[in-house]
Amino acid sequence: MTTSTSPTTGPRPTSTDHPRQRVIGMLGGMSWESTAEYYRLANELVRDRLGGLHSARLVLSSVDFAEIEALQVTGEWDRAGDILVAEAARLEAAGAELLVLCTNTMHKVADRIQAAVGIPLLHLADTTAAAVRTAGLTTVGLLATGFTMEQDFYRDRLAGHGLTVLIPDADDRAAVHRIIYDELCRGVIREESRQLYRQAIDRLVAAGAEGIILGCTEIELLIRPADSPVPVYPTTRLHVEAAVTAALTAAPLDAQ
Repeated sequence: MTTSTSPTTGPRPTSTDHPRQRVIGMLGGMSWESTAEYYRLANELVRDRLGGLHSARLVLSSVDFAEIEALQVTGEWDRAGDILVAEAARLEAAGAELLVLCTNTMHKVADRIQAAVGIPLLHLADTTAAAVRTAGLTTVGLLATGFTMEQDFYRDRLAGHGLTVLIPDADDRAAVHRIIYDELCRGVIREESRQLYRQAIDRLVAAGAEGIILGCTEIELLIRPADSPVPVYPTTRLHVEAAVTAALTAAPLDAQ
């Protein structure tokens, strides 16, 4: 092994000793509050797994969430998809070797994004479902935006892994959605909102949920495991863990 000398730490490995990392492409900004968590977690996990001064190799595209949110509200998912497809192609052109879409709700257009690029997209619902099934659970409650809770694109993906998915009642869904967009996406953390989420979780557990999927990347800014009487599944962390594992794996990746 070739080494060089550091005046403070002595011999250190040269660049030839560094492990090969695939470049992770992060398509974020929805919102930037949670995308910052993606960036932080990816770098922490690489550091923890490789040690020393190692950090994640990644490229990041951060869209203007106001534009995407307006298209969500008006149901113009195809137009929102066009924006994300273009950004995914830019990430691939910039050297990304695998892609993570840093939002649960916009996985509504994940298939379009995957079809438009030649690199694998790690689907957030798949990584979450794998963690739930590994734990031996079959029935989960889902907290997310109203779009993700009420439309079938995400619930059906989870159901395809053998999970039964429960969602809150209409009042709880409205409260969960409002807190995401009016508070968490704006960096606002309120104890009263945490209590509303805890109550929604308790009702899901009473309905039979064995675990709770935090199915919006911002929810992890508010809810921790101690806030639930059953295990919680933080989709952001699970997604980043899968991405880092894939980036550090020697075997070739195939598009999903």
